[in-house]
Amino acid sequence: MNKTSMTALKTAAACAMLAGMGAAVAHVTLPPGGATVGSDYNAAFRVGHACEGAKATTGLAVRLPKGFVLSDAQERKGWKLDVQKSAKDGDGEVRWTAEKPENALPGSERAEFVLRGKVPATPGTLWFKVLQTCDTGVADWAEVPASGSSTAGLKSPAAKLNVVAQGVATVDVRDGWVRQSVPGQSGTGAFMKLTAPTGAKLVSISTPAAGIAEVHEMKMEGDTMKMRELTGGLDLPAGQTVELKPGGYHVMMMDLKGALAKGATVPMTLKFEDAKGVKTALDVTLPVGAPEGADAAGSAHQHKH
Repeated sequence: MNKTSMTALKTAAACAMLAGMGAAVAHVTLPPGGATVGSDYNAAFRVGHACEGAKATTGLAVRLPKGFVLSDAQERKGWKLDVQKSAKDGDGEVRWTAEKPENALPGSERAEFVLRGKVPATPGTLWFKVLQTCDTGVADWAEVPASGSSTAGLKSPAAKLNVVAQGVATVDVRDGWVRQSVPGQSGTGAFMKLTAPTGAKLVSISTPAAGIAEVHEMKMEGDTMKMRELTGGLDLPAGQTVELKPGGYHVMMMDLKGALAKGATVPMTLKFEDAKGVKTALDVTLPVGAPEGADAAGSAHQHKH
């Protein structure tokens, strides 16, 4: 794969992952992050609540998309498991049904229903349509966008999995933004939420908007707020969201190449490394200006090192 194709794939993957920022809140979802082409994937479907007007979830049926090859499904105590496999390339179904009313999942509780399989050898988006059955009514999480992969505006979106090319990080990036700057200002900060499904470390950052971009940590030492670079990188524990925000971890952009006006965008490449030393990267484009509700005043980047 040439450099241009890889860059396009990384950018497309980042756009797909960032698209969730304004999406409808689906209540049967897969964890944030994607899967590498041809890899084995644990699909943990998270049930957030019962159907509208219902008190409990009594069944969950996952329709497998073409290209996803099922290997097995995890049983749940007190639930019947039915698996229908197709020959090669998906189209099967996995169904869990509570054996008794007392085994049903109360609407106030959250749970995961897990199946495992292999994703396709080509990048793209997989849509898992899920039928949730409750003590009263059903909810069919099956809507798929007419084009693209954004679920914005969909009332009952299917669970989405982004399958990305080799070398592209499967890290989910959300709610990213860059603090605006004025002419003559040499530095500013960038912020985002990162979730690595299998764990990773953010080891370096680059952007054409600045000569230097590093992950820094801010914390109080006595009566002084100090900021220093995380020279060993930022750990992203598996499945946990790590927030880069004003007053805490953040991307410090120094030697700015020009003023960053509100409404502009900043391209950025994030480089990661997993526990086995495998290196991946992700290209993202962040808007300039704090989003509504963000703590934009938490860091002025004038603290002592």
